[in-house]
Amino acid sequence: MTQQNTERKFVIVVGAGKTGYNLTKLLMEEGHEVLLVEKSKARYFELNNELGESIFLGDASESEVLKNIGTNRANVLVAVTGDDDTNLVICQMAKIMYMIPRTIARISNPKNEDIFTALGVDNIVNTTQIVNSLIEKEVDAGMLVPVMELKGGKVEIVETEITSNSPVINKQIKDIKLPDDCLIVSIMRGDDVIFPHGNTVLEKDDTVMVLVSKDKKAELRKIL
Repeated sequence: MTQQNTERKFVIVVGAGKTGYNLTKLLMEEGHEVLLVEKSKARYFELNNELGESIFLGDASESEVLKNIGTNRANVLVAVTGDDDTNLVICQMAKIMYMIPRTIARISNPKNEDIFTALGVDNIVNTTQIVNSLIEKEVDAGMLVPVMELKGGKVEIVETEITSNSPVINKQIKDIKLPDDCLIVSIMRGDDVIFPHGNTVLEKDDTVMVLVSKDKKAELRKIL
């Protein structure tokens, strides 16, 4: 991926599931200040040793928690809990109480998209719509599934599964000729999350998250 000078931002990510965790790690690697907020004690303690001060135990739908985590100085808040209503409440509170410049929410129920937009959520990631589009198009398992858009849609985080027919199976990343504007940022292998290096080998059934320029997606799909 071509390196660019970007302004360092303070990003609050609410929900330490797979999406929230991987987004936090990616943003930290890009040099941003990130705080991951999780209300489950079990999940918090699972990640605390790794993330340290970058994870906070609390319910972000409570005003006192938003105050304590410094929402007043955040540039972006991303709500990716598993509950649509919770994500909406958190984004609304961040907007109304702290005038946060940008809020992003994940939704599972497509019927909520218009409501979220009307109530001021800046960007919406509709996971159900993504899955439905894959079914309708009858795409194969190697499809690049969009997870999130960055830089006004010019760059995307996409997810794909390494199938038994993939040309990159059992290859080291350094030996794979990826497009210039493309970076493998994480690999999910079973219950493990791997942050790869050049000598990391891609295995069957790996779920790979890739940061890629939108105009390079077709080329990336052919390679993977």
